[in-house]
Amino acid sequence: MKAGFEGVIFDIDGVLEFQGKVYPGAIELLDFLRIRGITLRILSNSTLKSRRSCTAKLRAKGFNIYESEVVTASFATARYLKTLRPKSCWVMLKREGLEEFKDFRHDPENPEYIVMGDYREDFNFQNMNKALELLLKGAKLIVMISELVDNSMGGVELTVGAYGKMLEDATGIKATFIGKPNKYIFKEALKTMDIKRSKILMVGDKIYTDVIGARNVGIQAALVRTGEFRDRDLDCDIEPDYIFSSISEIKQLFS
Repeated sequence: MKAGFEGVIFDIDGVLEFQGKVYPGAIELLDFLRIRGITLRILSNSTLKSRRSCTAKLRAKGFNIYESEVVTASFATARYLKTLRPKSCWVMLKREGLEEFKDFRHDPENPEYIVMGDYREDFNFQNMNKALELLLKGAKLIVMISELVDNSMGGVELTVGAYGKMLEDATGIKATFIGKPNKYIFKEALKTMDIKRSKILMVGDKIYTDVIGARNVGIQAALVRTGEFRDRDLDCDIEPDYIFSSISEIKQLFS
């Protein structure tokens, strides 16, 4: 069933692992592909993880992955922000993801750009209202991901896109979204692969982020029925090129 792919982009949460546990066969699959010369990339909508910390956590779990192969939403956002040459920014973000923004001038009181990631408990009235006022005074808004809710930690919780959408609606100002399914994060990964897009496969567990995102940049997509996948997800106009029950079944495309 060889499909002729030369590169594979993997989502992490729901594909390689879920809620902290590695899926059986995931580590072995990546090793199998690497031995066969397949170019690997990891594409994550995580804002809390930096490229470095994401790589370290994967390697600690047994994955043979290198930092140059990993793109997180925080990393991709920092790369985008750099192209804008901002005078200053307020990065609403916690944990290791902040590492990606160390080279920028940070000014929470009068930023040219508000950059929104996962701010956890600091998504409070005081900070959201402050962001509202700054945007109305002329600041621009960049939101790392457009997802509204997240289940990867075990329970359902509001996530970055919900707060970004709130500010968009309240101010009438359109935000720039970076993470999946938006094109920018995919392009960040693709430009490092040097492979024709027809030879690249995206593997994910979500139609909305992974499959639609792949379609947006002209690459094929495989949907795995794991993680946050639900059968009702298939009741839409967007169809993946392949559907598998487990991550280990991806091997069929290369055998």
